[in-house]
Amino acid sequence: QMQLAESGGRLVQAGGSLRLSCAASGSISSINAMKWYRQAPGKQRELVATITNGESTNYADSVKGRFTISRDNAKRTVYLQMNSLKPEDTAVYYCNADWWDYRGTYYSAGSWGQGTQVTVSS
Repeated sequence: QMQLAESGGRLVQAGGSLRLSCAASGSISSINAMKWYRQAPGKQRELVATITNGESTNYADSVKGRFTISRDNAKRTVYLQMNSLKPEDTAVYYCNADWWDYRGTYYSAGSWGQGTQVTVSS
């Protein structure tokens, strides 16, 4: 089992910045891709950013140039630096990961944390 704990969300004014963190714990042998998702009220959860274990990154068009995903493998933590925030970035932000347990079983996006609320005021 993997447990995920997101933190760093809060109320911020438009144009401001936030840094989200997500720490993974549990019976983890190694982690492959790590991802950030978000879900705004009344909308489906959407993929925001991905970082592979080779540290290649990919972003949703809506956040390109404003958000940066990074990871610290020793801490099993993924970060999301969010700059130039807009009211439409308001959402609950979740992280997820693809990973192997010690038996070699591979899991893809199997566990979700409680998320962290980001609210951007205009």
